[in-house]
Amino acid sequence: MSPAARDEQIAHYERKLAFEIDAWDLAVAREAGEPVVVVDARAPEAHARERIPGAVSLPHRRMSAETTAGFDRAALYVTYCDGIGCNASTKGALALARLGFRVKELIGGIEWWKRDGHPTEGVATATGAAADCGCDEGETDRTGAPTA
Repeated sequence: MSPAARDEQIAHYERKLAFEIDAWDLAVAREAGEPVVVVDARAPEAHARERIPGAVSLPHRRMSAETTAGFDRAALYVTYCDGIGCNASTKGALALARLGFRVKELIGGIEWWKRDGHPTEGVATATGAAADCGCDEGETDRTGAPTA
């Protein structure tokens, strides 16, 4: 591998780690008392059904200067959604970044949070049916910005 290719590869992974966090690192940061706010970017129904303990419910489509006015600008915001089949956390991270917050996206969402053995809270449905993640609420362009 050439030095230029190696440097490009290293830069890629450094950028990735700058904007993503896994369940283990999030749990460690929270246990250490770091200023981390976990944001559930799914629909309120999904949040009520099951969530990461202490998570703030703020669906990505409702993120605005008004809905984040009381947020601590010094904190790290970690967005999550259902998992790899949902992009609400990506859209939420983008919205918060556009609003000037420091943001990371939780890799694997709540599914990988649970998979790693971390607790959740909320009321699970008796049927086990998945709640609406909120991704189909309104139309957006490819960047996640509302079109209507």
